[in-house]
Amino acid sequence: MTGLLTEADGSPVAVENPEALSPVLLVCEHASRHLPEKMGSLGLSEDALKSHIAWDPGALAVSQLLVESLDAALIYQRFSRLVYDCNRPPEAEAAMPPVSEIFEIPGNAGISAAERMARTQALYVPFTNTLSDFITTRKAAGRPPVLITMHTFTPVYHGKQRDVEIGILHDEDSRLADAMLAAAGKTKRYAVRRNEPYGPADGVTHTLIQHGLKNGLLNVMIEIRNDLVSNEIGQKVMVDYLTGILGESLSALSQ
Repeated sequence: MTGLLTEADGSPVAVENPEALSPVLLVCEHASRHLPEKMGSLGLSEDALKSHIAWDPGALAVSQLLVESLDAALIYQRFSRLVYDCNRPPEAEAAMPPVSEIFEIPGNAGISAAERMARTQALYVPFTNTLSDFITTRKAAGRPPVLITMHTFTPVYHGKQRDVEIGILHDEDSRLADAMLAAAGKTKRYAVRRNEPYGPADGVTHTLIQHGLKNGLLNVMIEIRNDLVSNEIGQKVMVDYLTGILGESLSALSQ
């Protein structure tokens, strides 16, 4: 497989508000459920392709509202994580998963090394390079960004109900996570927990490590239970909440 993306597919990565005045750089690796034309349906039903296995429902909408409320920049992937999960390195099986939760992905079963390379070159490389270039430019201008990756998760996973509502995830650098958890603890508005429903052991901190830790940036991953942001009202309520605790946290860290 070569030349994975057609002209009609467009760019694999999008950048919004690159001249943002805020230091916040939002990243949404699982923003879209769309598949490149050449990938067909990956052998999946339409219902499966609309489900959380293909994308993080609500994550992009919340991110775009945060762009406005924070005057933040945003970088996001324009194709489904089923083709390539940009929060995974190329060598990880989960970068092109043959199974996602209870769903087998026929189009990802037994793919060749050449096919894996084609997907990596078409989707991951432009995404990670765009992110790296943005950070390099900001650092050179004396404006190191604050890296915040935005995700949502399903309320029920493998038949088990999840009661956590917002996860604040971090790897080795917990500075921003600590501040956000302290701010969140003042209101008790949501069930906010550290490194839930996933954590570093689950391999979900690739972007934080590659672009946050390695550049010495404040960084955090926000996971929102997707039923809380399934409509415009829920998204706006969540954005108001996140804007508040992020503002308080960044202010505390700057002192």
